[in-house]
Amino acid sequence: MSSSVFAALKVTDPAVFGRVAVLMGGSSSEREVSLDSGHNVLEALCARGVDAHEVDGIPALVDALVHGKFDRVFNVLHGNKGGGEDGVLQGLLQAFEIPFTGSDVLGSALTMDKIRTKQVWQSAGLSTPRFVRLASGDDLRAAALQLGFPVFVKPSCEGSSVGVARVQDAAALAEAEAVAQRYGGEMLMEQMIVGDELTVGILGDVALPSIRIVPKGEWYDYNAKYLADDTQYLCPGLEGEEETAIRTLALEAFRSAGASGWGRVDVMRSRANGQLYLLEVNTAPGMTSHSLVPKAARQLGVSFEELCWRILEQTL
Repeated sequence: MSSSVFAALKVTDPAVFGRVAVLMGGSSSEREVSLDSGHNVLEALCARGVDAHEVDGIPALVDALVHGKFDRVFNVLHGNKGGGEDGVLQGLLQAFEIPFTGSDVLGSALTMDKIRTKQVWQSAGLSTPRFVRLASGDDLRAAALQLGFPVFVKPSCEGSSVGVARVQDAAALAEAEAVAQRYGGEMLMEQMIVGDELTVGILGDVALPSIRIVPKGEWYDYNAKYLADDTQYLCPGLEGEEETAIRTLALEAFRSAGASGWGRVDVMRSRANGQLYLLEVNTAPGMTSHSLVPKAARQLGVSFEELCWRILEQTL
């Protein structure tokens, strides 16, 4: 396949973009991943002649915008609380009337909250694993008995598998709760779907080929995502009608959650019955050497440099 599934590039002159802030780093729990992603994006844009510059975190960006230093923002901040995926940055940029990559306020804020994203999917009739919303002090044991072991316990508003614990039995609940609570806010307890972990990148109106993730360990944790070199990525992850179905589902899930521009939708495929279950949306996915959206784009003949250019074009 080639990049013919995409429209022709809107522009070829990098000067059209003006001065571009590549926003990275920040103060969220995903800072290191964001810096890695940001430096890759910066290098790719500069290689194509874009007048792009590194900006570390939202306070530095505000200072630059007050002084009129940038015309648009390529957001590669990950996470919340100083990351750029929770709607706070998007509202700020809209107030400054500065174009930016990725989802708007609603899409960013909603998808940062796993619980409310799942509630929207349920209302739209889209399949997601059964779950229990847990406030501070709620009874984890009762929730686990309701869902049935094994379960995942995770903070509702973190990404990159930060704070996620896989709980096989009641004995492991206390440790899982302690890990998730370090990040504050509500927790999500989710039924564990046994099967294949897949992800689908979204670029504009196109769902990219799915990727099936095969970690060497038991599940796809932070180490497998960013550090290990023995995780296998099979692309496309499915074939024929199943591949068509997962791409269609991912695009519908992305749009129904208010997301736009580009991103990634994570999905589980049950080994028992082949059913697809939506997990979450990432509105500023990783752009590291291990990251999945660039891998999927390459399957369609889109290089990393072209991918960054196409994302930036969405701000015009």
